[in-house]
Amino acid sequence: MSNSTVDASKRTWLIASSCAGAVGAGFVAVPFVSSFEPSERAKAAGAPVEVDISALQPGQKMTVEWRGKPVWILRRTPEMLASLKKTDNEVADPDSKRTAYPIPDNCKNEWRSIKPEYLVLVGICTHLGCSPGDKFQPGPQPSLPDDWQGGFLCPCHGSTFDLAGRVYKNKPAPDNLQVPPYQYLSDTRLLIGEESKA
Repeated sequence: MSNSTVDASKRTWLIASSCAGAVGAGFVAVPFVSSFEPSERAKAAGAPVEVDISALQPGQKMTVEWRGKPVWILRRTPEMLASLKKTDNEVADPDSKRTAYPIPDNCKNEWRSIKPEYLVLVGICTHLGCSPGDKFQPGPQPSLPDDWQGGFLCPCHGSTFDLAGRVYKNKPAPDNLQVPPYQYLSDTRLLIGEESKA
């Protein structure tokens, strides 16, 4: 047996084993790389949620789930937006400064939202965790003042919130409703759970 015959067989063996190793590494890498994608459990635990708001009409509210909590998206009418000026003196924290939930930077304004028309709130009362109900119709109603401008009423202990989620004075809830971090992906798509860096 000559040296050239041995070298050729070694070379063939090295090439074949290298190819087999590369194929095997590919089979191992695919599940490993795909494991980087968040699982359904991880998404429920806090991954951002994408929401289509294209069908939401003025005056309507939709609810989605983020981190196991209800998140409300309310498309406010011009009348709803105008009512916010009327409630400034009646709410406990009009500028959301004392909140236990820091308001996202892009929502630090009179509407507590990125765009005035769309309000995004976590629908859980800051008192004991009940979910307030919609009381959008202005005017006198049971459990509400005669000059009610529209908003939310917590059925558990009577806390009331205006149409920006700000709590009224002398109510059990200590803070305004939470504004989650969110951003617009387009005019009709929101991403809840991630604040825009721009």
